Amino acid sequence: MKTLIVLAALAITGPVALAETAAEKAEAYYRKGLAAEKAGDPSTARAAYNAALTLRPDHANARYRAGQVKINAASIKSSATETKIGSVKIPVYQVEDSTVAEAIQVLSLAMEKATEGKIAPNFVIDDPKEKLAERRISMQLKNIPVKEILTYIHSQAGTKARYDEYAVVIKPL
Repeated sequence: MKTLIVLAALAITGPVALAETAAEKAEAYYRKGLAAEKAGDPSTARAAYNAALTLRPDHANARYRAGQVKINAASIKSSATETKIGSVKIPVYQVEDSTVAEAIQVLSLAMEKATEGKIAPNFVIDDPKEKLAERRISMQLKNIPVKEILTYIHSQAGTKARYDEYAVVIKPL
């Protein structure tokens, strides 16, 4: 009789335990998707969200994020580029009466040196009317992130940056 009661209890609680496991797995896939999205990997994020939806089709957050990844894949990649490049800290950055192109080239070399060649940024200057040729930049900075150096360059030269998946495009305002 005791065995029958134990078996009955297991039969009743078994599906509940499995349902919790599937829900937990779906939540784990959802969190993996969020991490991939933050890291700038939309294809991995989309796959993780779809796996969460396979396990739990009513997971509203996974459904929403999967749709957002589909719509915003390019901006997710460019955001990762901005974060990756912007977080590099340059020990010393110094330019004196330099053109925008020279200042960007010095920054690029400083980044390669600071990251020991692991990050070789692709800066592109988009200036078809050559508005930036006459603008000069001078600054001396120490222990500062690249994103801040770019902010200083933009303020002195009247430029702005657009982060693409594989390049940082510098344009006049």
